[in-house]
Amino acid sequence: MFCVPDVHYLGVRASGDCVKMASAVERTDDLVREYLIYRGFTSTLKHLDSEIKSDKEKGFRVDKIIDQLQQLIQSYDLTGLKEYWAYLDRRLFSRLEDVYRPTVNKLRTSLYRFYVIHTIQTRTPEKTQEFFQKQALELQTQPEWRDWFALPFIPAPEQNPSFSPYFSRQWADTFLVSLHNFLSVLFQCMPQPVLLSFDNEVQRIKTVQEENEELRQMLFALQGEWRQKKDEEMVHHKLPPYVQHMDRLGDTELDLVFSQRNVNMTTPTRNFFSTFLPQTRRAPGKTAPGPQSSPTQASLGRKDPTATQSVKAKDLPSAKDLKMPSVSTATADLATGHCLKRRQHDHEKERKELLSKLPQQSMEKKTDSDPDSQTEALHDQTDSTNQTRVCEVGGAAVEQPFIKLSQDEYGEHHSSIMHCRVDCSGRRVASLDVDGVVKVWAFNPIMQTKATIMSKSPLLSLEWAAKPDRLLLLGSGVGTVKLYDTEAKKNLYEMTIDDVHPRILSLACSPSGTSFVCSAAAQAAHSGVVMEGDARVSAPVSGQLLLWDTKTVKQQLQFALEPGPVAINCTAFNHNGNLLVTGAADGMIRLFDMQRYESALSWKAHDGEVYSVEFSYDENTVFSIGEDGKFVQWNIHRCGVKQSEYSLSQDAVGPFVLSGYSGYKQVQVPRGRLFAFDSEGQHVLTCSSSGGVIYRLNKADTGLESVLSLGGHKAPVVTVDWCTAMDCGTCLTASMDGKIKLSTLLAQKP
Repeated sequence: MFCVPDVHYLGVRASGDCVKMASAVERTDDLVREYLIYRGFTSTLKHLDSEIKSDKEKGFRVDKIIDQLQQLIQSYDLTGLKEYWAYLDRRLFSRLEDVYRPTVNKLRTSLYRFYVIHTIQTRTPEKTQEFFQKQALELQTQPEWRDWFALPFIPAPEQNPSFSPYFSRQWADTFLVSLHNFLSVLFQCMPQPVLLSFDNEVQRIKTVQEENEELRQMLFALQGEWRQKKDEEMVHHKLPPYVQHMDRLGDTELDLVFSQRNVNMTTPTRNFFSTFLPQTRRAPGKTAPGPQSSPTQASLGRKDPTATQSVKAKDLPSAKDLKMPSVSTATADLATGHCLKRRQHDHEKERKELLSKLPQQSMEKKTDSDPDSQTEALHDQTDSTNQTRVCEVGGAAVEQPFIKLSQDEYGEHHSSIMHCRVDCSGRRVASLDVDGVVKVWAFNPIMQTKATIMSKSPLLSLEWAAKPDRLLLLGSGVGTVKLYDTEAKKNLYEMTIDDVHPRILSLACSPSGTSFVCSAAAQAAHSGVVMEGDARVSAPVSGQLLLWDTKTVKQQLQFALEPGPVAINCTAFNHNGNLLVTGAADGMIRLFDMQRYESALSWKAHDGEVYSVEFSYDENTVFSIGEDGKFVQWNIHRCGVKQSEYSLSQDAVGPFVLSGYSGYKQVQVPRGRLFAFDSEGQHVLTCSSSGGVIYRLNKADTGLESVLSLGGHKAPVVTVDWCTAMDCGTCLTASMDGKIKLSTLLAQKP
């Protein structure tokens, strides 16, 4: 027995909760099906499907129950209507408390009256008489039906004052809404099994994680603003004259004084002031005209290590302004112990006089006459432009689009990385190395390995499933694809693709989550990692492109590849899965219509193989990188027409080379994603020899504009990925030494 609250107050809220419950039931049914398939209980699965098809509760979907009742009424199926209501009464209403029995009886009476009114409105008097004949024994003892037995004999019942309200549209709508609300509240108050709360728990945990991520990104943004504000305060802080340029007379100059103390005791003393001049940094000021050599160089007998040209007279103050002590006085003072204190006193005096003139220097003269100052200005901009908001480009101030907040390293791999992909939620990363080891790891809030997959057969490709996002597709070199559950750490299925084409080069899961495409290729003469000097395969390798259903775990179809079967190196879906773009070993790009499962467009894109393809942000164009070193944007509405073309270095395209000892060189053919876009499609992340590089996409005539170098790698980067699930983008760059750098970027909105 369970209690139902007032329908009038909770009807609207219960309706929404009932929809959630129905969704949870549907989700649980799918999980049960998945479990039965995993356990191999096929007969139980068949019985479950048949039971679900004949489910009279319609998966707790109140709207479907109301539709079923209306369908029985419209088909004049009085027997079916009585049986269906009796089932609801036995399954649901009988468990209510006795106080709600009158409400159930009123709803049943209104349902029968709704049936009678329908028979009269459709002018089927025989159905009206049939109703009263079959229900006479049950209804004649009920006072609310006493006047209704005369209804079949009234010529115009819709005009009769006693029956006219029941013929109005308002009464019918009121009855259906009341029945709908009552069932909704009833389903909501029913005791539910623990399994149905699984979906709610998942949503709650996901919501908490998203809130934590938002707070984390807010913290990063505040830290970035605090650093910038701190830097600005440090720049504009007014220091006293005697400490403002203290770095110009540092420990290096003081060491020179004491290093020459013994020499000055026995040899004639040189210019006293030359000892205290800085070696690597000069402060130009106003001096008397006329050429003059550098006192530092004259006294030390060597050149300034950072100078690029001779020092001019205006770079140094005059000897008259500095009030230099005589040589004889300095030599005499050094002969006694008392002269040490006096020398220190003179040193402090000369230091103050020199520093009092340094703040009066001209910035224009510093830029024009002293190239060392320009070198130091560039040297002071550490970490490139990732920590600054404005930089100088060609003499003009340019707003930086990204700030690099942090860069972390994942170093659990011990060989070169082939693939590195982040899931659609932005919470987990899957990485595959050439040894066939797969690491599934998380980086929020800390970097932690969640699962390690070591397969007996070599693995060549991986891809995250769209729904649910915890599943991972793994393509092998022996013609199989595994579906791995990263949370349960188990292989759910192992699908045999093709023995003739055993190498699974590329996997792409449809955004709907119902299917995935698989590129299978024949055995090649060389693997993904070869020794330098090995010959490349001249003829394209044979292959095929297949579509598999993830629920039935069966192959749906094989795509036709024209002009002949060829290995597909890379695949990518658009946002809704209606289009699929592929890049092949023959240099062709093929665009498939996934609603008709046929090739829509194909064109020759590159000289050599196509290594990587992606849709643009607006999905009106396709970007590709090929073996010819070109980064091309193609218009999919005009077959084979280039919208823009950019040239990239071999470091960004491959094959990638890693040099070792004794002339050993490892060469890796590209297998993973070579470029990735930001959330707005205005910037692209590519590979390089020392880390990822972010470019701004401009028109073809202006070329690519480098805006940020992520750096951090000691080996060539072979694959990249860019997760834009949160406000702070996460860039992944994986290299041939097995290191993966995770860079967190903050996009600066204009």
